[in-house]
Amino acid sequence: MCEKHSTTPTIEAPSARGRAERSASCKPADARRAVERAISECCRAGHAPCDAHAVSDAQLVASELTTNAILHGGGVTDFHVDVVGPDVRVCVSDRSDRLPVACPPVDRQGRRRLGGRGWPIVCRLARDVEVCDLPSGGKCISVVVPLN
Repeated sequence: MCEKHSTTPTIEAPSARGRAERSASCKPADARRAVERAISECCRAGHAPCDAHAVSDAQLVASELTTNAILHGGGVTDFHVDVVGPDVRVCVSDRSDRLPVACPPVDRQGRRRLGGRGWPIVCRLARDVEVCDLPSGGKCISVVVPLN
């Protein structure tokens, strides 16, 4: 779970400090709490802006990435969130080599699909979306969500 994690500060520039959380197994609710906790601690310390909508966006992105890893990637193998300057970086690894895809909302017969909205949500709210193959198999999806 994301609740059991190691915490290390991340320093990108002299004025930009962040808090990092890492976990190997993570549910969407755990990911949302980890993002909120990391951002809240940086906001209290004055290291990052705390726009409520931006925090919600970051939580939604983390939730969607972990949900997709569970549903389509064979489970979460690593989860990492850190606040660096005015941004939050979320990284989710899973067991699958398959790249995420956006599916049309309807199938070929015109019936509405269940789901299929997670990846478009991630791509809309995040910037610097990166999908990397892992040497041991699987992939890591890393995104940056602006906090202001």
